Amino acid sequence: MTPRRALLAAPALLLARRAHAQGAFPERPLRLVIPFVPGGTTDILGRLLAQTMSPRLGQPVVVENRGGAGGSLGAGEVAHARPDGYSLLLSTNGSLTINPLVQANLAYEPFRQLAPLGLCLTVPMLVVVRADHPAKTIQEFVAMSKARPGAVSMGSAGTGSSNHLAIELFNAASQAQLTHVPYRGSGPVIADLLAGNLNSMMDQITTSLPLTQEGRVRALAITDNHRSRLLPNVPTLAEAGYPDAEMVTFMGLSATAPLPAAAEAKLVPAMREALGEPIFHDRLESVGAEIVRDQQCTPAGYAAFLRRDFDRMKRAVQLAGLKPE
Repeated sequence: MTPRRALLAAPALLLARRAHAQGAFPERPLRLVIPFVPGGTTDILGRLLAQTMSPRLGQPVVVENRGGAGGSLGAGEVAHARPDGYSLLLSTNGSLTINPLVQANLAYEPFRQLAPLGLCLTVPMLVVVRADHPAKTIQEFVAMSKARPGAVSMGSAGTGSSNHLAIELFNAASQAQLTHVPYRGSGPVIADLLAGNLNSMMDQITTSLPLTQEGRVRALAITDNHRSRLLPNVPTLAEAGYPDAEMVTFMGLSATAPLPAAAEAKLVPAMREALGEPIFHDRLESVGAEIVRDQQCTPAGYAAFLRRDFDRMKRAVQLAGLKPE
């Protein structure tokens, strides 16, 4: 090639190299931060996503557990990472829509520093009583609480937890007169309920389902907007006349914002295709969680879901009288 031809070809070669670089994502391993310690539904989902997205992306997706502060430590780490699409977050209601309302001096702004990729999974909660409780329906349970204001207790996994906020929404929607009893995690709540030291509890279906199936507790209602196929006889709170009490916990995928278009174009299809794998049904839907495969599993759908959930959590926090700490 003559010098003149080389000079004329240089811009075209430069553009071709840039186009190749932009379309080459990902060129190296990615990391998926799970903002909780190993174990539990969040960790299971994150590891399954990493396992099933890796072959679709052509690069390893390395899981990193960064537990602490109710999910805020891990979320903050991704929020402040380089916005190149290589740092992903398994985002939850705690890290995105609850912690900004209850934690003072949060080190990140979830709606500005984290780009939503898609909603992956939802977990409804159950209103649960012991199997020998006299209330056979949720309406009977509410009536009992109104007849004895403050005497009927309902346990949660802790003040400011999703369980606690679900109780506040339920109390307001039904005008029940329940007394919230916070614990440190679901285990102690279950123990006290089964021992007869607690009248009821609000807990995720993934925790309560085995006890229900064993006949040790009775599920009176589910907080989702539809019944669970695993508990088809348990009505929703909306069906019982309390539509404003609807609430689910959730998990999705986010990345450091602003996310490059080339990265989004690879990550979103890989995530959506991965969620169609049978292993998600075998490991998660079989215990009551619900894998999301509709339009909510897109950046725009997840963003709209988050805005609605944030408004719902803001109301619940106000009902609970919680202040950022």
